[in-house]
Amino acid sequence: MVPLSFAGEEFVLTQGRALYWPRERALLVADLHLEKASFYARHGQMLPPYDSRETLERVALAIRETGARRVYTLGDNFHDSHGSTRLEDHAAGMLAALTRATDWVWITGNHDPAMEARSGGTIAEELELAGIVLRHQARAGETRPELSGHYHPRLQVTVRERHIRRPCAVVASGDGSGGRMILPAFGALTGGMNAADPAIRDAMQPAARIDAVLPLAGKLAQFPLWRAAA
Repeated sequence: MVPLSFAGEEFVLTQGRALYWPRERALLVADLHLEKASFYARHGQMLPPYDSRETLERVALAIRETGARRVYTLGDNFHDSHGSTRLEDHAAGMLAALTRATDWVWITGNHDPAMEARSGGTIAEELELAGIVLRHQARAGETRPELSGHYHPRLQVTVRERHIRRPCAVVASGDGSGGRMILPAFGALTGGMNAADPAIRDAMQPAARIDAVLPLAGKLAQFPLWRAAA
């Protein structure tokens, strides 16, 4: 875990793609996409049906590592709004235990706009916590501090002829913005978008600069993605 300053607050970015907010004792995770495998199975593409178990094990580990007492999920919690009805008993029990042990808030996303909190927790489309907006998809033109998901950003770089692709957070700063951050996808069965993709850049405006950040060798590594013309 590495410290990260954002919007005047101190956070911790974990190796497992979660963001921890010590002052709020809150863990933030984006894009769990629970029951993605069962969604594909219903449409004829058979995948190992254990993605929800693995994702929930990751959440449980992040809670233990950070000591979080609150959990905020930043949308696309299930791969579709009916995903919670397909949880097998073991995964459903894991999720129910997690929502009982923490103050759990589901923020809905484009994949699960009509989801129900069948295994506990409460649901919100978005909310503001200590002056920071929590929502699923970054809103272009937003000048308040904002935490979101949706884009599954991955840093893609070539170092000494090696092509490296790693999940990362994307942070926008300056130019009248209070700071914006897109979290990496947390789920076990999620792909990724190049963090330098114009769709991410456009969603993060206004900004003076945009950087990819991720834990690397126990430190916070920062890679510039875009800077406004002088």
